[in-house]
Amino acid sequence: MREIASLPSFDFAKNAPLRTAARNDECLLRINPMPSPRKPFRINVGFIIHEEVGYNHDFPFDISKLTLGEDLELRKLDGLVNVGKTPQGLILQGDFSAETTLSCVRCLAEFNHNLEWNFTELYAFDKRSVTESGLILPEDAHIDLAPLVREYAILEIPISPLHGPNCKGLCPVCGQNLNEKDCGHRSEHTDSPFAKLKDLLE
Repeated sequence: MREIASLPSFDFAKNAPLRTAARNDECLLRINPMPSPRKPFRINVGFIIHEEVGYNHDFPFDISKLTLGEDLELRKLDGLVNVGKTPQGLILQGDFSAETTLSCVRCLAEFNHNLEWNFTELYAFDKRSVTESGLILPEDAHIDLAPLVREYAILEIPISPLHGPNCKGLCPVCGQNLNEKDCGHRSEHTDSPFAKLKDLLE
């Protein structure tokens, strides 16, 4: 009787979970593809298009530092964008917070300022459903959120930023920052409506 060669032992209990985990990771990568470092806000929403109306998916963002455009630097950005399917298109609801640097309008000193903003926008499937924003879902189903993030962040920047409500500003005579020390100069001009009349009498 011919002997049957023995097969190498195989621990199914040990290896099966590894294969399952690998398949799960593969599925997660298809749903949540890694964003490009050059375009961290570019998301792939193709898989949502093929889902039923009412399906939604979260896209989280955690970025230590980035520059949007040429003049907006954001730090410690934290955000979440929920993308949901509607009959008209994909509706995006975003919530963000970040830190930026502003210049005080009184003393011109730079200071850190915290921003918080949110937005809701519809990327229409076709022109019939386009809103006032004029957003239409790209053919490749990749949406770059950078323009939206920048636009809504800028809207939260105060028109006349102050590093503090009690900022003393600069000396009109020598330009000394009066928050740091008192230079001793006193402005002769006041906000009185009779100030100009006084100059004429002199």
